Amino acid sequence: MTQQISHIRRVLVRSLGDITIEQVPAPVTGDDELLVRATVVGVCGSDTHAAAGHHPFIDLPYRPGHEAVGVVAAAGNGAEDFTPGDRVIIEPNLYCGRCPQCRSGRYNICQELKVFGCQTPGAMADLFTIPADRVHRVPDGMTDIEAALVEPLATPVHAVAKAGDLTGRTVAVLGAGPIGLLTLLAARHAGAARIAVTDLLDGKRERALRLGADTALPADALDLVEQAHAALGGPVDVVFDCVSREQSMAQATELVAKGGHIVVVGVGAAGPTPIRLDLVQDREIRIEGTLMYTGEDYRTAMSLIASGAVDTAEIVTATYPLEDAAKAFAASVDPEQVKVLVTVDGP
Repeated sequence: MTQQISHIRRVLVRSLGDITIEQVPAPVTGDDELLVRATVVGVCGSDTHAAAGHHPFIDLPYRPGHEAVGVVAAAGNGAEDFTPGDRVIIEPNLYCGRCPQCRSGRYNICQELKVFGCQTPGAMADLFTIPADRVHRVPDGMTDIEAALVEPLATPVHAVAKAGDLTGRTVAVLGAGPIGLLTLLAARHAGAARIAVTDLLDGKRERALRLGADTALPADALDLVEQAHAALGGPVDVVFDCVSREQSMAQATELVAKGGHIVVVGVGAAGPTPIRLDLVQDREIRIEGTLMYTGEDYRTAMSLIASGAVDTAEIVTATYPLEDAAKAFAASVDPEQVKVLVTVDGP
């Protein structure tokens, strides 16, 4: 039946105020590719930043959809490990496989990295094609909604792994958006003893407390550092900056302990961000960036979700059908929302 489809719907983003559904020819499956019928696609903070013209690595217009779950509709000749009907989650990092980073297993920082749904047309469509090695099977018993959280959770899982062993350590998470809240969960699972979360909004801080934060503090409090140190018993071992702006980096360098670790998780704005190098030098602070994930992070994220460690109802706050993609983007910009999903029903 899939082969008879001549055209499909696909979301086109020109700006936050100009998000439309285009009719395009149905994709054709290559030898090593899968044709996938989308079922659930997430709207990421990167999507809304790109739509607003603020993402440093995504140009407008673009066709979104890198957080995606679907059902295999057809498999190319070189993708015989999959059969129609298989439920899959995409891992959207498209890497070269040849550069030093790829050869060392760090393909998430490939020198020629492209991201499906960011630099290439994505999954926010009826059907899409993707290389067969860029998908994972959905574990038995996992719903599509739960599976849609694997990709966004894999980023915090990767960031937490970068921080090393968190057992018994204190952690601060700056920002209680989707990535911040999932970083909280990943850090707790990794053994963090006490965790403080910051955010500007009361609702986000309350949600962080419900998800297990030991304390949640106003991000604009003048005495934020003092409050956090008091709550955690002193300077913080590891700070995860999920905001990545000048103010949050300034807070991170004040919050972290001597010899501590700052992990930059959020996508920063293009251009320079001032930091206190005197503090970085004097306190031997380690500042480390983190980008996306690898397959191992995906497997860990799937295990976390399968174990019930992620309260889906607290993370997924709104869903919209594909034809209302513009409304989904508008909702995702609302700071009171956490994760907004687009559901696809057809063709």
